Amino acid sequence: MTVAFLFPGQGSQYVGMGASLYQSSEAVRRIYRTAEAVLGFDVADLCHRGPADRLNLTEYTQPAILTTSIAAWTLVSDRGVAASMLAGHSLGEYTALVAAGGLAFSDAVALVQKRGRYMQEAVPAGVGAMAAILGLDRTAVEEICKAASAEGIVSPANINSPVQIVIGGEKKAVESAMALAKEKGAKRIVPLAVSVPSHCALMKPAAERLARDLKGVSLRPLKIPVVTNVRAMPIVSGDEAKKALVQQLAAPVLWVDAVERMVRDGVTAFVEIGPGTVLSGLVKRIAKDVKIYHVEDPDSLESTLRELTA
Repeated sequence: MTVAFLFPGQGSQYVGMGASLYQSSEAVRRIYRTAEAVLGFDVADLCHRGPADRLNLTEYTQPAILTTSIAAWTLVSDRGVAASMLAGHSLGEYTALVAAGGLAFSDAVALVQKRGRYMQEAVPAGVGAMAAILGLDRTAVEEICKAASAEGIVSPANINSPVQIVIGGEKKAVESAMALAKEKGAKRIVPLAVSVPSHCALMKPAAERLARDLKGVSLRPLKIPVVTNVRAMPIVSGDEAKKALVQQLAAPVLWVDAVERMVRDGVTAFVEIGPGTVLSGLVKRIAKDVKIYHVEDPDSLESTLRELTA
C-alpha cells in the first residue's frame, strides 16, 4: 500500500475540533501551546469551545485548522506511519509543508494568520463572492466565467472534482456566471457563505504582501514530496515551495489534477488528516479504486492505523 496524506483547508473547521485528541495526548497539548505562544491567543480554547463566529473569521480559522491538523498528524507520525506523498487543499498546503519537514510549525501558524488577514483586507466586504457549480465540467465552467467576465473578475477557484467547481471573483460577475451556469444545465449552484473570494485575481494584493513575509522565512528541502495546488506537480525544493505558496493565493486549486497525479505516481491509499472529511469525499469522486481513511479523533486514529498496518 502506497500512502498519501491529505490536509484540509478553510471550510473544514468546526467548534470542538481536536478536543478529544487534546485530552488524550500531551504531545497534542504541546502543539496547541506552541501555537498560543506564537499567536498570542488560546488556540485550543477557540478550537474546542469557540465561539463559532470568531473561529470562522479567516485570520483565526486558518491557524486553528493548521494547528488541529498538525496535532493529528503528529500522532500518526509518532506511531511510525509515513506517507510517500503529501498534499493540502489551499491552506492545507502549509500543513503539508510542515509535515514534509520544510516549514517550521511556528513559522507556519504565524504565516497563515497573516495570510488570512491579508486575504480579508484585499477585498472590501460585499465586493467579492464565491459559488459552487455542480454538474458541469471544467471546460464548461471556464467558458461561462469567460463570458461573465464582461461584468468583472470571475474565474474557477477550486477544481474540486470532475463536476464540482468553485468560482470566485467580483459579486456581479459571479452572479452573472451563476445565471449562465443555470442556463447551461448545472445540476446545482450553491452560493458560498464566505467573505473572501480566494484563488482569483482579487487576491493579488494579498499574494504580494505574503511574498514579502516569506522572504524572511526559512523553507528547507522537503523530506517528502508535496504535490502543489498551482501546478499539481510534486516538489521537494524549499524555493519551489515558497513560489507555490505565493502563486496559489490568486490561482485556482487544481485538486483533481493533484489527486490524479498522485494516483499515477502509485498512491493506492489516501489519509485525510485534520478536521472533517471534505477531502475524502472529493477523492471518492476523482479516484474510484483507492482506499480512503481519515484521522481527526482517537477513534479514527486507531481505526486508520489498524488498516494501514494490517
